[in-house]
Amino acid sequence: MTTFTSQSPQRVVIAGGGVAGLEALFALHALARDRVELTLVAPRADFVYRPLAVAEPFSVGRARHTPLADAVRDVGARHVAAAVESVDPETKVLHTSAGPIEYDALVLAVGAQSTPAYARALTWDDRSEPDQLGGLLLDIEQGYTKRLAVVIPPGPGWPLPAYELALLIARQARGMCVDLQTTLVTPEHAPLAAFGPRAVEAVSAELEAAGVAIETSAYADVMAGHATTVVMRPSDRRLEVDRVVALPHLGGRRVGGVPADPDGFVEVDEHCRVRGMADVWAAGDGIAFPIKFGGLAAEQADAAAEDIAARAGAAVEPRPFRPVLRGRLLTGPAHSDQWMRYDAAGGGGEGETATQALWWPPSKVAGRYLSPWLAARDDEAVAGHLPRSGGVPVQTDLHREFAAS
Repeated sequence: MTTFTSQSPQRVVIAGGGVAGLEALFALHALARDRVELTLVAPRADFVYRPLAVAEPFSVGRARHTPLADAVRDVGARHVAAAVESVDPETKVLHTSAGPIEYDALVLAVGAQSTPAYARALTWDDRSEPDQLGGLLLDIEQGYTKRLAVVIPPGPGWPLPAYELALLIARQARGMCVDLQTTLVTPEHAPLAAFGPRAVEAVSAELEAAGVAIETSAYADVMAGHATTVVMRPSDRRLEVDRVVALPHLGGRRVGGVPADPDGFVEVDEHCRVRGMADVWAAGDGIAFPIKFGGLAAEQADAAAEDIAARAGAAVEPRPFRPVLRGRLLTGPAHSDQWMRYDAAGGGGEGETATQALWWPPSKVAGRYLSPWLAARDDEAVAGHLPRSGGVPVQTDLHREFAAS
């Protein structure tokens, strides 16, 4: 491993104000302190915590907005409100809509971009407005929609929100005494199989209890005729429905000068260094990793931050990215959520499931540094239990779990 040559603080620029960007910001502050000079580049003024957006139409949760100004203030960084345009690796300059920014180390956390997977479906993701589902829920309540398909398209993504949609919609219909046939169509070989056998068993039981049918190993096409038809490949089985709700197709958000695969995703090594570029790292949904999820984005950001901190001279032994899936499945009002944990890198056995939190703070997205910071801003969540250092909480149960892994 090479180190940066200058003895002055290293200019670390983080491009992106989402989960990966903020996790990298807090991690570098905690690990490298005055060895780095941090700049966060993000076009918006707020960090939007989106995992509970799926629950907003059902009045059991909502997306949360937190000013980025608070994050940069707590770590002594600066925020440049700009969009990323390109990278010049020769001169070590990030070009933005606000002008060029020089860097010694650059972390790309620009995320992915979504497009509808099917023209004949209602596309939903965590950036959708709550009223996008409002018309569908009203149609179900009034009896116009009696057969619903929730479809997960093939390709990289995060399937868990589709399960939450299916469960929340089915249970709301049941609560209104409406007869709704709900089918979840997924290319997975079993329900949430990425979380291991125990999660498959628990999630299958939740679907059955809610009356949601499931079609697995199904690569769906959506066709329109006298009714909407979901054709499942390779079996060619057909499912006639009144409405389809689908997750979007994801592609990489291309940045000029940064090599990417045909789908726009950035290839990285085990320390999240961008392949073919010096002093550039990447984390989050924009990298070439099949599962797109905030918890994994945070783990990738940690791997990048440790590598950068070590190069800046901090006493850190950089650890490679080792994916551990931590998911909380919202199952509906009056039902216990399913908490799931699985070591996807191997050695995870059958995984863990529980109806109570498997980590603390008990957030939907488990980030070693971001989750405690968010929890410390929520009096109900923290209840005075998180010690603070320099504006950033330290040493939570989640820290200890990560340290032991």
